[in-house]
Amino acid sequence: MTGKQLGVSFAILALLSALAFHSPIAGAQAAAQRFVGTITAISGDTLTIKTDSGEPHQVQVPASAVLKQIAPGQKDLSTAETIQISNLASGDRVLVKLDPNATGATPQALQIIAMKQTDIAQRQQQELSDWQRNGIGGLVKSVDPAASVVMVTTGAGPAMKTVTVHITQKTMLKRYASSSIRFADAQPAPLDAIKAGDQFRAKGQKNADGTEINATEVVSGSFRNISGTVSSIDTAGSTVTVKDLATKKNVTVHITPAAQMRRLPDMMARMIAARLKGTAMPANGTAASAPPAGAQAPAHAWNGQAGPGAGARRPGGDMEQVLDRAPAIQLSDLQKGEAVMLVSTEGANDVTAIKLLAGVEPLLESPEASRNLLANWSMGSGGGGEEAAQ
Repeated sequence: MTGKQLGVSFAILALLSALAFHSPIAGAQAAAQRFVGTITAISGDTLTIKTDSGEPHQVQVPASAVLKQIAPGQKDLSTAETIQISNLASGDRVLVKLDPNATGATPQALQIIAMKQTDIAQRQQQELSDWQRNGIGGLVKSVDPAASVVMVTTGAGPAMKTVTVHITQKTMLKRYASSSIRFADAQPAPLDAIKAGDQFRAKGQKNADGTEINATEVVSGSFRNISGTVSSIDTAGSTVTVKDLATKKNVTVHITPAAQMRRLPDMMARMIAARLKGTAMPANGTAASAPPAGAQAPAHAWNGQAGPGAGARRPGGDMEQVLDRAPAIQLSDLQKGEAVMLVSTEGANDVTAIKLLAGVEPLLESPEASRNLLANWSMGSGGGGEEAAQ
């Protein structure tokens, strides 16, 4: 799934760091400088590496440097493969330890631990499939710390249901940072940190009808869902003012480079709106009445090109994935007076957008269902739905 990062990226970074500290060389050179990043260029014996904070570094790799390649999930260097610089490629993740005794103008590597981009992508795809197959996501309805149970509403429209999530002492509980839905930014948190209205995702063993799950991993966070109309746009200040339909008050929304912004094509919006209402969308684009109980909606309800990348969809298709395939937009593409839906940081009159969706006028005819749809969309990509590591 292009552009999606799973929790594995955080695990990879942590594993690389742990390996650096526990390898024999690391023990002898504990004071050596180190950094983690992604290779962006290779020229002869020199690597250009972009760190996770966005800083570019050049490092020379002398013949004496120790280069090891590990697979995602590998716990130590005992079975790591010794490689040459020729085995490295742009896109590979590396932890670099610099030689503190090197005197040249370009820093020299003492040790490099690498993970191949292809191995990471394969591991991410495996985890994505695992979250999709064994995970649920939605909004917290209630929390019972004494019984270690969280009730979650998941899905939207007629497909919405309540799922009972059972928490055990072995469940890994994490909490998103207040301004991020990146799984890598999530931190361990107790069960009583979860509140009604939180966005929530869990993975574990589900019962036959998916109404209960024994969670092995949980991630939650408090965010604000806003539906409203654009009052003004300040491209220079990277803000948009939105009149919240619920509070009737203007909210200043800050748009950072990390914000994900998409626009639903009109046909796609009407198809989703029809789905939320429990009606089918005929070929002529006019919503029809819902099919009889137990009957399937016509195939054309989710078939055809509703927008770039939409593809053929089954009637019970994953609407959150459809939203992810809607065309990306910039702040300058928004228009005064148009309707938007967004997930943002918490705040009364001043928030930062995490995800923003335009072209949503048809969806606002079912505000509660749309709210659940938006909540599911923001967390619908396993481990929290976040951007791939660059």
